Amino acid sequence: MAERAPLWAVFVLPALLLAVALVTAGIDAVLAAGARKGQSGSLREMAGRATEPGREVLRLLVQQPRRTRASDVPLARIGAALLPVAAVLAAVVLPLGFRSVSDLPEGIVWFNAMEALAWAAVWLAGWGPNSTLSLIGGYRFLAQGLAYELPHMLAITTAALGAESLRVGEVVDAQAGLWFAVWMPAAFGIYLLSAMAMAFWGPFDQPAGRDVAGGAAAELSGADRVLFLGGRWLLLVVAAAFSVPLFLGGGHGPLLPGWAWTVLKTAAVLAFLVWFRHRVPTLRMDRYLELTWVVLTPLAIVQALAVAVVILNR
Repeated sequence: MAERAPLWAVFVLPALLLAVALVTAGIDAVLAAGARKGQSGSLREMAGRATEPGREVLRLLVQQPRRTRASDVPLARIGAALLPVAAVLAAVVLPLGFRSVSDLPEGIVWFNAMEALAWAAVWLAGWGPNSTLSLIGGYRFLAQGLAYELPHMLAITTAALGAESLRVGEVVDAQAGLWFAVWMPAAFGIYLLSAMAMAFWGPFDQPAGRDVAGGAAAELSGADRVLFLGGRWLLLVVAAAFSVPLFLGGGHGPLLPGWAWTVLKTAAVLAFLVWFRHRVPTLRMDRYLELTWVVLTPLAIVQALAVAVVILNR
């Protein structure tokens, strides 16, 4: 069971997530610029590209907000603000090493519930502006959610089944000898795919696709846009970090303290997700739906059954 972090961790957690999201966005900007130009460039150029996300945030914060005709402004603003809130709330059950802000008895259910909150956030942000493009983005995210959620839930349930607990701290404790990623490889792979879909990232970025001018974020501007896109980055960081206690042993590891292992493993997963985005093109929604219903869901069920048999025969 994870120890309770001190009270000040409640205030540090959002700042820490924001810092990690900014660093990840900077690395992604460097890779994107390198892919466009076909070369990585000098160290000075790379440093300039890495600061682009930070400069873009500052530009948006001083930008004059624009509104579409007959838009529902409160609805759009609630949607934009709800996305980072859902990401931060999901992170309260994440242990750094062996300490978390809150090790709820139903921590895994809590994390999944905050994902549902993110669904509502993207939908509201797409619906509120009364614009066709943003509405298409919202609908796309709902369709994507219906596709990824079932194998995603089966994957995280498999980890809970292996630990015989819904408490995240006890899932970490159960991996003291062997990481779940080793004997639950299908569940781990499915979780990573669904984590990208959850953050509409990588090959699953159609809800924010360029073909519809940014989809759900098409009509957002100024601070609203910062909140929405920042929330997306936070969601990616939290989804990547949650794979560590679920499948990669949490803070378990030799020599280094638990928090250092958590940071290293999270950084490795984030690096993989960023790399994957630049290597795999956007997947059409109908093909993704086919993949999840024909391949991923049956595979997740077989993996869960295999783990259940092992647990019952202990």
